Amino acid sequence: MADAVLDAMLQAAQDLSDGVDGLDFAAPTEVVYNPLRYAWAAHEQYLRLHASEKKRVIFLGMNPGPFGMAQCGVPFGEIALVRDWVGVDAPVAQPPVVHPKRPIEGFACTRSEVSGRRLWGAFKERFGMAEAFFKDHFVANYCPLVFMEASGKNRTPDKLPASEKAALEAHCSAHLRAIVKALDPEWLIGVGAFAEQQAAEALADQGTRIGRILHPSPASPAANRGWAEQATAQLEVLGIW
Repeated sequence: MADAVLDAMLQAAQDLSDGVDGLDFAAPTEVVYNPLRYAWAAHEQYLRLHASEKKRVIFLGMNPGPFGMAQCGVPFGEIALVRDWVGVDAPVAQPPVVHPKRPIEGFACTRSEVSGRRLWGAFKERFGMAEAFFKDHFVANYCPLVFMEASGKNRTPDKLPASEKAALEAHCSAHLRAIVKALDPEWLIGVGAFAEQQAAEALADQGTRIGRILHPSPASPAANRGWAEQATAQLEVLGIW
């Protein structure tokens, strides 16, 4: 069973990477990174370590942050926590086109991904060992791509024009359905409203229960007022924790 689950997860990630690589994005999107491609060694290690068994809960983010998954191939990838707690540490190559203001430094990146520090830090605080968390939980992203404007400004998938968004969502939703089929979770928890909405649409006929927690982004005033405590309370209300 473990081999079948892992094989399905690896295939789903490869299919998603291939699919989104074939898409085109117009201005103001100038540069697009696909960490499933250039950071595949790290993402594969993440899946092999933590995605070989069915889960009770999948946490779903929107897309990679510039100092998180963009650098290390792991969703919400705060470097220190990914390396020292999640247990992933692998060589990271370079995207075909690199924005000069958004270099890819891999695990040598010294910038902090605040959302990742909050998310993985809360899981570490609650579960202690990564194995205890991953026994029933997994963390994924809906979209694997990083979008940048000419200035280097981050551009999120919800800001794309309708035609680009529809083409992207076809691949991302197919991937989400594939990992839900493989991991067979009871719950899919959107980390923020966008992920919850995409999950609800993609999984409408799957029977998976959908919930949401506050996104840990520092851009959210609410998240800056004790995110871990608020997210924990939301999960307790849902009966997950």
